[in-house]
Amino acid sequence: MLAGVRRIGLVICPDFDFMGLAATSPFAVANKYVGGSAYDVHLLSETGGLVRSGLGPDVSTERLDDPSSFDTILVAAGIGVPEPSQDLLAYLQEASRSARRLAGLCLGAFVLADAGLLSGRRATTHWHYAPQFRARYPDCNLDIDKIYVADGNLWTSAGMSAGIDLAVGMVERDHSRELAQTVARGLVMERRRAGGQAQHSALLDLDAPTDRIQSVLAYVQQHLRLPLTTEDLAAIACLSPRQFTRAFRAETGVSPAKAVEAMRVEAAKHMLEQSRLPIEEIAAAAGFANRERMRRAFLRVQGDVPRAIRRAAGPLAIV
Repeated sequence: MLAGVRRIGLVICPDFDFMGLAATSPFAVANKYVGGSAYDVHLLSETGGLVRSGLGPDVSTERLDDPSSFDTILVAAGIGVPEPSQDLLAYLQEASRSARRLAGLCLGAFVLADAGLLSGRRATTHWHYAPQFRARYPDCNLDIDKIYVADGNLWTSAGMSAGIDLAVGMVERDHSRELAQTVARGLVMERRRAGGQAQHSALLDLDAPTDRIQSVLAYVQQHLRLPLTTEDLAAIACLSPRQFTRAFRAETGVSPAKAVEAMRVEAAKHMLEQSRLPIEEIAAAAGFANRERMRRAFLRVQGDVPRAIRRAAGPLAIV
């Protein structure tokens, strides 16, 4: 059931990164699938007209409009810490009282914080800038282990592509999980990432330069329930176990067993945060022989036990 057209304003800062524009795509795709206009998206800037991107090309924008006319206002910055003007900060302060929600995409969180909006609130931003963010805004509860965070009417996302996940999360909040899933499929997202997912991916951290080892990592990700012994993985790579172990460690920096454990822990952590499956079922789905083995693996990799991670995630689908 649609609740009428929601007006979305994306404020772009000078030298903005084009990835910020991608956060508008979920709203456009949602419009397509509902057979009407669920969202009305506007690109905004302080001066209006053409705004230069960090890569050089200009983008046409409208001048900042009455914030009370918007349901949602997003702020997109560049790949460096932004330096917002006092006029923009004043606009966002007014918007926080009139628009239904505000969002800082990636380093746009710095802009919301400069406006004094994140004091005492939960937020996230790009992991690389976490130390700088904490030093500048000690009153903000920065949760760098999240793709995006929604604290009341204030939303923030982690780096770059996480803005797309945030926008899909908004579609779900506005309409339904089913529409959000449809939008994610329409965007050809590998999987829809809820806000609780960590910014770092075990598969990305283990990235290997050769197709041989990459194919093994992809196989592991798709077959976590299987035993996945070194001999099994060596056969996938068409190498002897000894050759495979040596090549795997040279390319990833860890042993095959450690890599499998890290990927199983990541998969189990996602299920703990985003479902209410019993811990025994999660252990089995992630390939652990039993819950005790999963508990020990979590202590090694996460430094915490599964029950504590589930409690910290709060209610199902909290972001």
